[in-house]
Amino acid sequence: MCRKQLLEYFVEEYFDQNPISQVGLIVTRNKRGEKLTELAGNPRQHVNALKKAVEMTCSGEPSLYNSLNLALQTLKHMPGHASREILVIFSSLTTCDPSNIYDIIKCLKASKIRVSVIGLSAEVRVCTVLTRETGGSYHVILDESHFKELLMQHVTPPPASNSSECSLIRMGFPQHTTGCLSDQDAKPSFSMAHLDSNSEPGLTLGGYFCPQCKAKYSELPVECKVCRLTLVSAPHLARSYHHLFPLDAFKEIPLKEYEGERYCRGCDGDLKDQQVYICTVCQCVFCIECDLFIHESLHCCPGCIHTQTNATGV
Repeated sequence: MCRKQLLEYFVEEYFDQNPISQVGLIVTRNKRGEKLTELAGNPRQHVNALKKAVEMTCSGEPSLYNSLNLALQTLKHMPGHASREILVIFSSLTTCDPSNIYDIIKCLKASKIRVSVIGLSAEVRVCTVLTRETGGSYHVILDESHFKELLMQHVTPPPASNSSECSLIRMGFPQHTTGCLSDQDAKPSFSMAHLDSNSEPGLTLGGYFCPQCKAKYSELPVECKVCRLTLVSAPHLARSYHHLFPLDAFKEIPLKEYEGERYCRGCDGDLKDQQVYICTVCQCVFCIECDLFIHESLHCCPGCIHTQTNATGV
């Protein structure tokens, strides 16, 4: 029950920080790997699948090979700009595989798929090799709080690398309206979310209408079931961008060695700390509180934004 609740929490937090990403769930039992859900960006779909998975009988031996191979067949067709990752929650000390598992490890490495493992019992040699060869991480939990901490480490996506491919992605940015026509002609209608869950509210006037096919949805982000267009809001896109292209760390120097202005460009207060932090691009100086706020919440340098605004004449 503890694992189910933490995994449900992980799915919700993951999509909160990665609103335009996709997740797929795979379970292993009876020496096989089975798909619970296909790759999708609907967190409610995955949470419902996890709740049903608890009712399943986890019998027989697990097969790490079959599970990784099933994930590989799905991820290897993803576009080059996507981050391909597998997170394995493994509680067994053995794995029953139909072939040499080191062959599938080589295939994962060749496909640039990073595999991380969270062990629930003890360290397993094959998991150590798997994570080392693919560039992932391997940890064994100590207790429930440690398990939650390890899961949360995989919520934030890795920064985009220079080798990542660039490509255009079609997206829709619908606004919440009371109807696809004028307000006077608007009529109550069902959301497309009813196809996944019967617990959705009944007939409603408001909703997000796909700009391409006019299908109605009750919340964002979501992939349109009719035309397959990804529907998001601007804050969703900005949140994902902050993780993929994080702000570089500011240069830290002692205050006594700093010869510039003696006030913080963020809060406009006097510099009193022993250390000051300087943006390497615009050379603006900040105190430690503003440095933390900029990197953890704002994700952009106020000095650089001010410089760019003045340069464009806005």
